[in-house]
Amino acid sequence: MSYQLEIKSLAGESAKGAGTVTVDPAQLGGKVRSRLVHEACIMYEANKRVGTHKARGRGELSFANKKPWKQKGTGRARAGTRRSPIWKGGGKVHIPTPRDYSYAMPKQSRRRATQSALLSKFRDGEVLLVSALEPTGKTKDIAAAMKKLGLTAATRVLIVTPAHDEQLLRAVRNIQHITVTPVSDLNAYELLANKMLVMTKPALEKALELFGDAALGSSQEGKE
Repeated sequence: MSYQLEIKSLAGESAKGAGTVTVDPAQLGGKVRSRLVHEACIMYEANKRVGTHKARGRGELSFANKKPWKQKGTGRARAGTRRSPIWKGGGKVHIPTPRDYSYAMPKQSRRRATQSALLSKFRDGEVLLVSALEPTGKTKDIAAAMKKLGLTAATRVLIVTPAHDEQLLRAVRNIQHITVTPVSDLNAYELLANKMLVMTKPALEKALELFGDAALGSSQEGKE
């Protein structure tokens, strides 16, 4: 079953003479490899972690090594050091230490994950094709265009452009739920983190060129 998308203008109406675009699922692997997409999202989340957590162990405290009181005769429990983990202000046990959580999946697996995430957007009807994105650099213009396309202020929107677009970035930087990315930077995490995908026909063609089976090979191997 192919997905047929109507190309709209930024006024939210059918773009005159633009027609429709048909996307064949076979161009994007034919199926959504959910396990591969999940692994990619876990990787991107892990790579965002700073890993600067730290606590002090008993060997890192500045207390003297002297016993707090003598071993016997005080009526109190024996104590060898103020650094003991059971004392208030003492050292911690099994402490967290700074570490790097980042790791990388194979490039082909990452691209397959992006391919599957893109296919899931078409499958779920979460793609809007627009005839053109010609921002003036003003936030109010792009906000008005999103409203006319039926996207509320609470809808997380990912706008995909064929190449880096400085004017569009300037226009959306003060809108909380809109993200702009060029096709070359598209990834599974960004696709799933945003509800709606907005792109032009040239951006779609470039996405199919980069993440289609023709680019990744016709092999259907991969985790499901």
